[in-house]
Amino acid sequence: MREVQLPPLFSALAVDDDPFDAARAEATKGCDAGLVTYRLASDMMRAAIVFAPEVPLRAAMAVLPVCGIGFQNALGALAPPEVGVHLDWDGAIRLNGARCGKLRAASATVDDDCVPDWLVIGLELRIWPEDEETGQTPDETALLSEGCAEVDAHDLLEAWVRHTLVWVNRWSDEGALPVHKEWTGLAHGIGEPVTFGAQTGKLLGVDEDFGMLLRTEDGTQLIPLSQLLEA
Repeated sequence: MREVQLPPLFSALAVDDDPFDAARAEATKGCDAGLVTYRLASDMMRAAIVFAPEVPLRAAMAVLPVCGIGFQNALGALAPPEVGVHLDWDGAIRLNGARCGKLRAASATVDDDCVPDWLVIGLELRIWPEDEETGQTPDETALLSEGCAEVDAHDLLEAWVRHTLVWVNRWSDEGALPVHKEWTGLAHGIGEPVTFGAQTGKLLGVDEDFGMLLRTEDGTQLIPLSQLLEA
């Protein structure tokens, strides 16, 4: 397996278990920000990045859509031009409308007003379809099912980190507005019915901190992005 080449200040760590869990464990032990854990199998690509935010969790959670934009830019540069990549608010990644993977998030705190010691964003992408009878699950797909057989997992991992770094720097320098504009153009489901937990309504968009604006029978509800954090 060839070595993963990452930008300066990033370091790569191949793991045999779940990279998301491995990244959380390393972050808890005090590893440097920029650690990228990964496991590239024939059927799944899994990776995670450790961040060290300098802002409260409410604002720091913007790194989730930032990583989503980074992934869209990375796959968009490597995949055939007819492959459409879109993002769900909850972290799901869609190829040509069907779910192909997801982003995950974990943090040292769940308090929106606290600056987290670390924040981990995980990526999972299905390369090979789970079921050969793909017509049985029309809302689920895989990289190979969408004409991306030439996309190399190593190249995609490296590109994801590079493009994410570009957007992290832009977010840091220019604030959330350009991220908000880019993400909205890639978002799936705005204006459509969605369900989150026990709440169902129309997805109106997001606020300045990327919290979901959900119109229900009781009015417009704000669901903070931190609600997506895993325990």
